[in-house]
Amino acid sequence: MSNELETAFREIRDVRALPEDIILDALQSALVSAYRKDTGASSAQAIEAEIDPDSGRQKVFVEKEVVDDVMNDATEVTLERARFFEPEAQIHDVVMVQVNHTSKNFGRIAAQTAKQVILQKIREAERNSLYDEFINREGDLITGTVQSTNARKVTLSLGRAEADLPRQHQIPGERYRTHEKIRVFVVEVTKSNRGPQILVSRAHRSMLRRLLEYEVPEIYNGQVEIKNIAREAGHRSKVAVAALQEGIDPVGACVGMRGIRIQNIVKELHNEKIDVIEWNNDAVAFISKALSPARVTGVYLDDDPVDGKTAVVLVPDDQLSLAIGREGQNARLAAKLTGWRIDIKSVTETVQGALENLEFPPLDSLVERYADLIAESLRIMEKKRLELAVMPEEYKSLARLADIVEQLLQEQRDEAHQIYLQQRELTRESLAPQLFELPLDVLAVSQELLDILEPFENIGEVMLIAAVDETLIARRLEELEGEPMDELRTALDIINAADLDQLLAEAFSIEEDEEDEEAAEETVEAKAEEAAEVEPEAEAGTEDGADASQPEVMLDAFGQPVVDDRAVEAEAIGEAETVAVAPPAPLDAPAVEAERQRETRPDDVAFADDEGEREFERDRQKGKQQRRTDRQRRRQLVLDEESGEVIAKRRRKGRRGSWDEETWEDYDY
Repeated sequence: MSNELETAFREIRDVRALPEDIILDALQSALVSAYRKDTGASSAQAIEAEIDPDSGRQKVFVEKEVVDDVMNDATEVTLERARFFEPEAQIHDVVMVQVNHTSKNFGRIAAQTAKQVILQKIREAERNSLYDEFINREGDLITGTVQSTNARKVTLSLGRAEADLPRQHQIPGERYRTHEKIRVFVVEVTKSNRGPQILVSRAHRSMLRRLLEYEVPEIYNGQVEIKNIAREAGHRSKVAVAALQEGIDPVGACVGMRGIRIQNIVKELHNEKIDVIEWNNDAVAFISKALSPARVTGVYLDDDPVDGKTAVVLVPDDQLSLAIGREGQNARLAAKLTGWRIDIKSVTETVQGALENLEFPPLDSLVERYADLIAESLRIMEKKRLELAVMPEEYKSLARLADIVEQLLQEQRDEAHQIYLQQRELTRESLAPQLFELPLDVLAVSQELLDILEPFENIGEVMLIAAVDETLIARRLEELEGEPMDELRTALDIINAADLDQLLAEAFSIEEDEEDEEAAEETVEAKAEEAAEVEPEAEAGTEDGADASQPEVMLDAFGQPVVDDRAVEAEAIGEAETVAVAPPAPLDAPAVEAERQRETRPDDVAFADDEGEREFERDRQKGKQQRRTDRQRRRQLVLDEESGEVIAKRRRKGRRGSWDEETWEDYDY
């Protein structure tokens, strides 16, 4: 390679840390753009460039037509010269011919164009290289240097890239000093025009998972598995672990000799308290351990098919505050860890409530069966009322009665749930299958009512719950003003009177139209961003002294004509009504909790009860909420008083994003 080219080539390769083939491709693209700029070649004419990496020799090949008599040397070539490059060339064929035009012949404007192309290609290659480097670190720990801090975020330097540590992902009470090195968890890496955008966190629960893998070899090797983690960053965390190999104590392996392993993690997390609990498939035993350090008297499960899973936990009176924790923290973390909603009650509270309701069923059945125990409990409760000393044996008697009462109540709840499930199954058979495919936004109700009904997912579920027990829905609507139940009943009556097959087809068509519009808007935005990035570089190569005789054509940094984005936008929006968009692919199942290799990414599950995470989740759901509101505004079911039939009114979004009140279309069902 020639000295000048070889020097520049090596300098770019070493400074930018890019592969040689990428740099060579950038130089060749720059050579093509410079030739077009220097000769005014048409964008329709194919031009190729070659650079020999060994000698540095440059070759430019131009597409030309084979003719007998050359009238325009820029686009035509004689048969004799054409066959020098293409032996089988014939008259009127198009061949690639080498031209005697090297970089030394380029003018100042062409050289400036080549420079802009090289810089743009190198910047693009650097962005891709950085993205490929850090996308593999997603879900792993990384060490960064604090570069700057403000009220919203902390900017970290990761060498050739920067990362953002937002406020909601910081450990409360932790302070960050400039030039300080901290360890963070890489939450997400995304592409952008300014390079990879790296989001890191110190409050994410998966950071605790990674720290345990680094500190505990048994977890890293797969001998101990982390089942679940509940964390409130900066305060307390609970970790459930299980042994996958016999003879290993999972809790002891995580804590380490004299607690050295867990203490290293505690120091890293700003003295955050960590409870390590052994996993148990028995929900009763697991919930009892999850509430440690409090002692539990009994756990009674209530798996309600509507309200979810609730565990009633009895604790001794002196353990009540410890089980609840400061501001309910211990109970809240135990609920996150186990997946059960936990209701903590003291033994005295349970016994007092039972003694006051002995004349009512089902507690009235205890009067004859446990008369002596009830009399003993009354005597003990009187001593407590008089603030007399109560012996430990007497507390055991109270605990025994409390256990009998809670078991009786649990049996009653199980019987009620079984009856409810039987009624639900019978009612479901009487409803049309199409109802369970209709989205909720078909209902002609207020947006506030739709938001409350969102957990039911479809109209069929709403009708099913209302038919079995309407009070289950009424309880959810108590916070709304007016008569929300009457509004819901009217909307459901309209659905029942409509043609369900046609209504279902209408709902799916609107969903497809929305997806088409979103795809068109994304296409327009992407093209606008590309044009905004290329336009400043193209202007840098433009000079006032350019040849005015050439036709005025807007070219980008690569010498290609700039596409009119307004035409692209009009075409994209126009086609949005007819293009069919495939439904989104289903989400993959969560990854297995026990990673056997460090490169495996952990499941990214949000810690919903943390205030900062709730704010983060609200931002992510804002788009979904807006789309649901738009669907509700586009579609409305009304009862035509003249014909007595249900009419679906629908309107489409205008081209400029405004609602056209005159574009209603009526569909008679």
